[in-house]
Amino acid sequence: MKSALEQLEQERGISKDKIIDAIEAALAAAYKKDYGKRGQIIRAKLDMDTGKTDFIQVKVVVDDTLVRMPVEGEEEEENEGRQYGRGREPEPLPLIPAPGEGEEGVDARVRFNPEHHIMLADAKLIKKDAVLGEELIFPLDAKDDYGRIAAQTAKQVIIQKIREAEKLSVLDEFAQRGEEIVTGIVQRIERGNIFIDLGRATGLLAYEDQIPGERYRAAERIRSYLYSIEESPRGINLRLSRAHPNFVRALFSLEAPEVANGVVELKEIAREAGSRTKIAVHSNDSHVDPVGSCVGQRGVRVATVISELGGEKIDVIEWSPEVEKFIADALSPAKVRSVVTNAEERRAVVEVMPDQLSLAIGRGGQNVRLAAKLTGFRIDIKSTAGEEYLAEPDAPLAKETAETPEEEVKEFVESVGEGVPNEEVDTPEEATADDKSVVAENTNTEEK
Repeated sequence: MKSALEQLEQERGISKDKIIDAIEAALAAAYKKDYGKRGQIIRAKLDMDTGKTDFIQVKVVVDDTLVRMPVEGEEEEENEGRQYGRGREPEPLPLIPAPGEGEEGVDARVRFNPEHHIMLADAKLIKKDAVLGEELIFPLDAKDDYGRIAAQTAKQVIIQKIREAEKLSVLDEFAQRGEEIVTGIVQRIERGNIFIDLGRATGLLAYEDQIPGERYRAAERIRSYLYSIEESPRGINLRLSRAHPNFVRALFSLEAPEVANGVVELKEIAREAGSRTKIAVHSNDSHVDPVGSCVGQRGVRVATVISELGGEKIDVIEWSPEVEKFIADALSPAKVRSVVTNAEERRAVVEVMPDQLSLAIGRGGQNVRLAAKLTGFRIDIKSTAGEEYLAEPDAPLAKETAETPEEEVKEFVESVGEGVPNEEVDTPEEATADDKSVVAENTNTEEK
């Protein structure tokens, strides 16, 4: 039996103690089914060394304030002596009656059952210091002959208890891991929603949590961000996302040790999944370049993240406590002439040259929209020629269809210099002092 328990413990990830508890509950349920009386609380104790099982009956100590004696000829209450589910026991008696009970001549006390209760005076004859609510134990004769129904009851109890234990084990495992990147295999696709096999559980990658333009196939291995763990009667719901801003944060934690150990912080992230992401980074060590840490040597780190996101453009910007500078950098790759802010209204007026206006606004207003989201300011862009554009920080970010990943990576390679063999992506080895933002696209060409 021990070897069987160890095997079950390894396969299901359930502790041996919980499995033994399930077996004891099943044995108690089988005993009660064939030999028990209505209202009895029966428990079993299994000796793992000898295989012997001891059965006991539990009685709760009560007095006249908690129970009433049955009247002659009175039928037993419906709830009295109920088969309390598969291995379950009656709820403990309340020592303090609930408010409103006993009013208008209604006796709210529970009907006394000698199989379930023992009066305090009788309990003191057995145990001198017995108190109300205490449980007294009485041994029962062991039985070896059980009927088919009792055996079936025991089987159902074991199955139920093991399922409950397995569910709690999975819940604890993912709860301890917290919000992080998980890797799984596409199990099936239903109405645009993707069910992913994560090993001991199945996660849901809903349609709205997917990167627009991506296509998934059954048996494909994908990575996603676990952002919600919920328990329901049907089981555990694990909500996954590839469009969540924290998916980008988690990817950089995997690629950049400086981010993982907290030296470099990703202060803010504004993302339109499948199209573009802006990240504001800050270093807690003056000797560490936050932008260079995220970009990596020859752009290897940011290129890996871009590849995982299907070619999504990524702007890595150095966060600054100076709001005007932060807003100007957030509008990169556009060159800003001046920034005037109103801290109370959280509004900024940005002036650019006419040839920089379209670059500052971006395709469909994307660049300024992301900048507003990143900084938390309403950004009003004006050119010296009088043209104007306003972006709200709370405006919903668009979910645009991503371009072909190969085309995006090629564009990235062309923007930073010549490529290297085996499709490796190059970026500047380090950020210059004059330009603290790195844009993963060709800033010398027209905004796409």
